[in-house]
Amino acid sequence: MAIDIHSISKYFKAKRVIIPIILGISVAFYLLFRDFNPQAFSQINVNFQFFEYLFFSIFFLLLRDFFYILRLRILTDYKLNWLHGFQIIMLWEFTSAITPSVVGGSAVAMFIIHQDKISLGKSTAIVMITAIMDELFYIIAVPIAVLLSGVQQIFPAAKFHLFGGDFHTQEVFWIGYLFIVLLILLLSIGIFVSPHKFKTIITGLFKHRLLKKWQAKSEYFGDEIVATSKEFKNKPFKFWISSFGVTVLSWVSRFLVVNALIGAFSAVSLSQQAEIFGRQLIMWVILLISPTPGGSGIAEFFFPVFLSDYIPEGLAPTLSFIWRLITYYPYLFAGFIIFPIWVKRIIKHRKK
Repeated sequence: MAIDIHSISKYFKAKRVIIPIILGISVAFYLLFRDFNPQAFSQINVNFQFFEYLFFSIFFLLLRDFFYILRLRILTDYKLNWLHGFQIIMLWEFTSAITPSVVGGSAVAMFIIHQDKISLGKSTAIVMITAIMDELFYIIAVPIAVLLSGVQQIFPAAKFHLFGGDFHTQEVFWIGYLFIVLLILLLSIGIFVSPHKFKTIITGLFKHRLLKKWQAKSEYFGDEIVATSKEFKNKPFKFWISSFGVTVLSWVSRFLVVNALIGAFSAVSLSQQAEIFGRQLIMWVILLISPTPGGSGIAEFFFPVFLSDYIPEGLAPTLSFIWRLITYYPYLFAGFIIFPIWVKRIIKHRKK
């Protein structure tokens, strides 16, 4: 993986940001004008509770980033301080925001972590373990949401219309969910049971002539598995409890941003709050396989599909735009601001 500061600087150019912004805003405004209802806006009750819920939506967003930084510090055995952890998370979020969700910014994240005196093997392992923990939270959270709210409540209407076709929400979700379960099961066996044998199997599969063009990538992936196992296989139980606990708190905070945002515009009961949380879990699978940068356009489209039942009629597209305005676009601008500061710090460190 030949990555250096010069090669990753291409990610931090204006053209990388313009595309997701145009996609997101275009879909948001299309939905806004399509479902525009002036009466809905006149019924918004702007009182203390309204601003209180808006405050909590921002608070939960900041709390999510705090737990991300804390998790990074735990996984690096506290070799990263808070400031450096903040810079890494902001750059990581930026690269995730400008690349398709299915791709993510993992390669760049490995390099960025590596620059802070963390070995490349451990940097690779950290990125892989964070991904596994994120998916593990999801695997556990979905059955809990189903038990609390019921299948009928956390799934929206049976079908949604997209690209000229009708899709069944439950079918799309369960296929994605089972894929995640299988993937995490295989990765866990590879890392914690037999990494070298896992690598041999993976590289052996990609020697087949139909898969041979991905053989180099399969070997690199196998090396990642071995490196991750070497770094984390013998960590104590306390380490896993603390790192996974912080992972849970970060994801709960992420979803509570939407709960608080909807609460500002609509009176929702406690049971409905649980349903909103559950529906976000379902929506996340769709966003995970989004082909657009950071889910731009796709996120704005699916927010009303999944959550309009809890929002006054005509306001769902507006809340969708506000949601993205506070949870997505700030990271695009943060990346531009922080990247040159980070580069200056790394170059100064190298000179020393």
